[in-house]
Amino acid sequence: MTKTVALIGTFDSKGKEFLFVKELIESLGFNTFTIHSGVFEPQFTPDVSNADVASAAGVDMKKIVEQKDRARATEVLSKGMEILLPKLYKEGKFHGVLSFGGTGGTSIATPGMRALPIGVPKVMVSTVASGNTQPYVGTSDIIMIPSIVDVAGLNTISTKIFTNAVFAICGMLQFEHKTELAHKPLIAATMFGLTTPCINYAKDYLENRGYEVLIFHATGIGGKTMEHLIENGFFEGVLDITTTEWADETVGGILAAGPHRLEAAGKHGVPQVVSVGAMDMVNFGPRETVPKQFDGRNFYQHNPTVTLMRTTVEENQKIGKNMAERLNQSNGHTALMFPLKGFSGLDMEGQQFYGPEENQALINTLKEKVDKSKVEIIEANFHVNDKEFAELAAEKLIELIKEKKGEK
Repeated sequence: MTKTVALIGTFDSKGKEFLFVKELIESLGFNTFTIHSGVFEPQFTPDVSNADVASAAGVDMKKIVEQKDRARATEVLSKGMEILLPKLYKEGKFHGVLSFGGTGGTSIATPGMRALPIGVPKVMVSTVASGNTQPYVGTSDIIMIPSIVDVAGLNTISTKIFTNAVFAICGMLQFEHKTELAHKPLIAATMFGLTTPCINYAKDYLENRGYEVLIFHATGIGGKTMEHLIENGFFEGVLDITTTEWADETVGGILAAGPHRLEAAGKHGVPQVVSVGAMDMVNFGPRETVPKQFDGRNFYQHNPTVTLMRTTVEENQKIGKNMAERLNQSNGHTALMFPLKGFSGLDMEGQQFYGPEENQALINTLKEKVDKSKVEIIEANFHVNDKEFAELAAEKLIELIKEKKGEK
């Protein structure tokens, strides 16, 4: 079967550039499916008009043109793309998607790409690809390629970048992976460098019992991605050992995952075992970037680009309150486990973040604030990275999964 590449673009202002890309794709033996995302009349007839895109968002494109409001046009077209593109994919109109643009074109195309399933090839050539791409990529698997020069104009550099992007998307479609792994129940697990031994032990334990474990690094986007996938029903259970993103969210570190972290599993009744892994630290960049308000605190230089700061009693009380509010949204099948001998590789006797008083403040707050009719509390006299703690957590998660299924 001949594969089809959806080509999204502003065919009004960059018609010749997109025609170059369209012809190149077709010369390689692939079909194209063109979607016009510009405001004005296209330089060639697309398969999907901008009126179709705007209509998906419930707006008449003629009114957008009359308003001459670029920001409003971008808003409507991006919303329409987010609604329309996954619909067209489900209808079998295309197999992968390619676009290129500046900030406007990128803002219009990527919401639709983000709405496509993980694994569908998505390539965005953009003038902002080397900056902060989180607003465009989000929790998806969009591949962003820096355009190097402006995407308007065919020149020595732009044609090479466009050609590379075409080869990339066509290669993804041509060399589709055919081997299917045996289906196993999926478990989500959260890990940090300083909780790695725990998750490795737990992963081995779970995999030996027939589960597949997907590990998310608790770096902000990792937690957001996991929550998104939980929302979409990917997982049988969640081993949320490393909840350190809540320390950053509460104190002001750089690896926060937002205010909805820890909500998805509870709301959707997905069995989860939650712990306080790496809650002894807040994350910052290089030492000179740490806000002045934290001068005099207990710091650890993890590497040249990461500075860790020990949490205090007061901060842990606030963190505990925030975590409890999220855990109390649970519909059951939730356990909260405390490793009483330390929360991370730095939080143990002889290490820089060893702090029994600070840890106890977090534990006491959670025990006080958590609704025990919804959340089972387990105190384990182990360090978080002890094999015994990891296997106890994994075993508890299996118990909760079976409990939900009505198994013994």
